[in-house]
This record gives sequence, structure tokens and C-alpha cells, in this order.
Amino acid sequence: MNITGVIVRAWPEHLAAVQAQLLEQPGVEIHAVTADGRLVVTVEDANDRHLADRIMSFNDMQGVLSAAMIYHHYDSDQETPQ
Repeated sequence: MNITGVIVRAWPEHLAAVQAQLLEQPGVEIHAVTADGRLVVTVEDANDRHLADRIMSFNDMQGVLSAAMIYHHYDSDQETPQ
């Protein structure tokens, strides 16, 4: 499982629409939003190959100025032997 932190910057006048578009994406959660258009987002995805494409697709959403990955964690979902 991949957990990725992303900062999305949106035009303030399109903030509600950007939030709606992001929340339509599977595994996406919005944790904070500022009035000037910054959103703190996490993306959970089991497929390594599609994660980068998903994050880059945020830049193509109407009203988005930029999206940048700021954190990544990979969990193999397997128990570690003691």
C-alpha cells in the first residue's frame, strides 16, 4: 500500500469544484483547506505504477494551479517476522 501526501494549489474561486473533483478519486482524502486555495491531500493506492500518474492527473483538473507530492510511504502489508 502506498500512502502519498500531496499539496494541491487551486484558484480560490474554483476551490469547491477542485475539492469535489479530488473527492471523486478513489483513495483520496482532503485533510486541510485554506481560503487562498491550498489543499492538503493524501492518496492511498495499492498499485505503484499508477500512483504517479494519478498525482500528475491532479494538475489537469480544471481550477488546479499545481499539485506536488510532498510525502510518500510504502507499506508492504506483510507482517514482519520477529
